Amino acid sequence: MFETLQDKLQKVFRQIANRGKLSEADVDAALREVRLALLEADVNFKVVKDFLGRVRERAVGAEVMRSLTPAQQVVKIVHEELIATLGAPARLNLDGSTPHVLMLVGLQGSGKTTTAAKLALSLKKSNHRPLLVAADTRRPAAIEQLQVLGRQLDIPVHAEDTRVPPPQICANAIKLARQQAHDIVILDTAGRLHIDEQLMRELIEVKSKTNPREVLLVADAMTGQDAVRVAESFHQHVGLTGLILTKVDGDARGGAAISIRSVTGVPIKFLGVGEKLSDLEPFYPDRLASRILGMGDVLTLIERAQAELDQQKALKAGERLLSGEFDFEDFLGQLRELKKLGPLHQLLEMLPGMSQLAREITPEMTDTQLKRTEAIINSMTREERRNPKLLNASRKRRIARGSGTTVEEVNQLLVQFRQMQRMMRQLGDPRRQRGLGRFLGGLRLR
Repeated sequence: MFETLQDKLQKVFRQIANRGKLSEADVDAALREVRLALLEADVNFKVVKDFLGRVRERAVGAEVMRSLTPAQQVVKIVHEELIATLGAPARLNLDGSTPHVLMLVGLQGSGKTTTAAKLALSLKKSNHRPLLVAADTRRPAAIEQLQVLGRQLDIPVHAEDTRVPPPQICANAIKLARQQAHDIVILDTAGRLHIDEQLMRELIEVKSKTNPREVLLVADAMTGQDAVRVAESFHQHVGLTGLILTKVDGDARGGAAISIRSVTGVPIKFLGVGEKLSDLEPFYPDRLASRILGMGDVLTLIERAQAELDQQKALKAGERLLSGEFDFEDFLGQLRELKKLGPLHQLLEMLPGMSQLAREITPEMTDTQLKRTEAIINSMTREERRNPKLLNASRKRRIARGSGTTVEEVNQLLVQFRQMQRMMRQLGDPRRQRGLGRFLGGLRLR
């Protein structure tokens, strides 16, 4: 989402990095470029003005002027002030008696129903027992959609006749939750294409009857400043406690994410980062700030790996990899595990210094290449996967025909695989491991 903003900010920082000492004029020139980058990214004008005022005040002070690396110090200040603008991390309020009622509100098309299911799955993984409530009676397709998603996730959905008023449906759902020992009730309320008084009256009545612990606005990040205006209006009428930004993986310019917290005063609690039902991440301002500045987001990548990958399987694969016994069977298994973490270009964006490479690799390119590689390996027999030395010219022709590829592509994969095997054997050398162990031993997580 922040590709253009990343490019422009990094260009500014490269320009000031070439100067050994920064003058006030240098800082002002750099901040003019930062201002343009933020405004083009659709960040609210007042937010930009306040943000740059704080950055300039610190950037022309002693902490930069006396620094041995003034450019790095300016980047550090921008990073810290960006975190301050995005606000402190906020989690769901799940204190007190159960069931905890979470009321989702938003305009039609913002992804509210899908987000309700994503949130339910996230809470289920944390050992909660959620109940989804189909309270959008004006759009029967929303009820059916929620029921389909509920069946996929094995999470119950409470739905009633569309003639029953939504506030009553929600009140009945809370009674049912108490009877069936559900500790979380997620209300998928009605949306409109625009804000109107009838919608707000209905939401106010739902809130009055259910006394929700959280009122969460689901806002489409791709709508830019409109998302900020929508948040202000909902907050004024129903009193929001948090925000969930959806479609963060799209081609939005990112202005809504940076502006919305500062303008509304309401914290962002989750980000929708993909189409899969598991693609909902807690919002961490420091991690998002690092991604905006092209510094990566290794912590989110680690958490995603811990949640999606089989730890025992990964450990065994790692041992085989370092021992040099790694074969195409192992490679295929690792390829399938990697796909669980999401698109390759997204993973590269989370690694420091890899944002430029991630932009050069389109999702179509990576998906096509991975599918082609998987097809080639699947066209091999089990014996060939375990012992690639068996692959003579006739076998390669058969594999190419079976996978819909060429012999050249099969050869290319074999060359890459052998190079990886050699590299892994070198890493597995005990002498190298001792040196690596001493290096890693010096690193401690603070």
